[in-house]
Amino acid sequence: MLAPALDARLEAVLALVEAEAHADIGSDHAHLPIRLIREGRAGRCVVVELNPGPLALARRNVARARLHDHIEVREGDGFAPLLPGEVDSASVSGMGAGTITGILRRAGERLPPALVLQPNDSARTLRLWARENGHHLKAERLIPGHWPYPVLRLERRDGPDPAYADLPEQAALRYGPHLLREGSEVLLKLVRADIARLTPLAAPGRTAGVELDAALSALAVLGGQ
Repeated sequence: MLAPALDARLEAVLALVEAEAHADIGSDHAHLPIRLIREGRAGRCVVVELNPGPLALARRNVARARLHDHIEVREGDGFAPLLPGEVDSASVSGMGAGTITGILRRAGERLPPALVLQPNDSARTLRLWARENGHHLKAERLIPGHWPYPVLRLERRDGPDPAYADLPEQAALRYGPHLLREGSEVLLKLVRADIARLTPLAAPGRTAGVELDAALSALAVLGGQ
């Protein structure tokens, strides 16, 4: 059977996973875990899906791929179906950053030391969560699509996250410290669009003004191009 195709954002998630045991939370079709096993990026996967339709689809796809010895599909919400320490890595993709943050907060002792997260909106909430909960930002990607999709790899570490050193804090939280240093065209286009959108809305003390300051700081880091 051919390996299932993934869209660009899930290909980016795939590239940031390297684990002995990995959980894909809200997996939908289980294509990501199938690829992880097929490409040797994980030795074992647990698929977690809450909704009946995607749950059945995931089970069918795992059966068709003949990977039931390597991939287990479980029904449940977030990390609840997992045992503490059962996996060393997990991915959560295709949801809003607020929803993903809620899943992480409810995980408790089930939360593994490595996470790959792909929100469908700004990743600022996830970067804040990571800094407040002992996780360092080890890698980031920004994938073009209907809008730019951020993909983050977090790892549990002690002390301040060195990724943020020597960068304007609000710009780094909004746009990503690794992304700012890499300075891709995708990020530059996003920052310019934010500046154009926020400039007529900004006023002292208003949220738009704070966001505009972050965007202008990001543009300065990117060389003011």
